[in-house]
Amino acid sequence: DVQLQASGGGSVQPGGSLRLSCAASGFTFSAYAMSWAREVPGKGTEWISSISSGGENINYEASVKGRFTISRDNAKNTLYLQMNSLKPEDTGVYYCAKYRRPDVTRGEWPDDDWGQGTQVTVSS
Repeated sequence: DVQLQASGGGSVQPGGSLRLSCAASGFTFSAYAMSWAREVPGKGTEWISSISSGGENINYEASVKGRFTISRDNAKNTLYLQMNSLKPEDTGVYYCAKYRRPDVTRGEWPDDDWGQGTQVTVSS
């Protein structure tokens, strides 16, 4: 079975940083594009970033570009999201998700498995 286990969430002050991880198992991680999405109170779930299977093609939602960095380690079957300069509006539940193919276009909604979320709270 596909498993996507996100971790690394927590509470930080505005301007702080967090690094999320997503441990993947049950499929050939290096063969598929991956993404991060978040569920924001009052706004629903939004796509925020994607990365192709080999890491060559990376896309970001406009509000996080320049502050967040997505990466992956195919040897460790792990997806990462480094989040810097965090803002209160970044508060939400963050999910990692898998696509059915190795590369995707910007903003494309994940069409395969989703992991459980990890809570990120940005507040002073």
